Amino acid sequence: MVYYDKNGIVIRDLRQSDAQILTEEEIAQGWDTTIDKYEMRLMHQAEGKAITLIAEWNGSVAGYVNVYPDAKSGAFGNRGYAEIVDFAVLEKYRCQGIGSKLMDIAEQIAFSYSDVIYLGVGLHSGYGSAQRMYVKRGYIPDGSGVWYQDKICEPYADCRNDDDLVLYLFKQRSEETK
Repeated sequence: MVYYDKNGIVIRDLRQSDAQILTEEEIAQGWDTTIDKYEMRLMHQAEGKAITLIAEWNGSVAGYVNVYPDAKSGAFGNRGYAEIVDFAVLEKYRCQGIGSKLMDIAEQIAFSYSDVIYLGVGLHSGYGSAQRMYVKRGYIPDGSGVWYQDKICEPYADCRNDDDLVLYLFKQRSEETK
């Protein structure tokens, strides 16, 4: 399904062929990734657990994001809220409006399932632009503190500043998004 097609940006569902492209592109930019992540998303999409969106820029795969309409994990897991998971735009395609449009569509879909949507954002500097973008889009911390490896990181507990250290943010449907 195509959700958006304008000014060189296309937002559509994930296809099998995207998995290899994204894996190769992420490895080329120095990310530690495997195709398993995309194969899992394809399976979740086929099972109806997730909507996986792909952004294209002038015909090239440029980014992705996942919406889990009834998320089971994280700060709001098992409450019937939608979670936005694993948002990324490949480095060579950034600053083209792709990420904003991808999030616009993801939020539209998420809000069609629940009045509250949430996401977890990493805390190391590699997530700096995402952190700023989420704040600008109206997300606020949920108040549970930081999470490490899918559990609340208790005060003074040991953790690593890696991709498993996240802060959960949420956003409520506003009058503009109804």
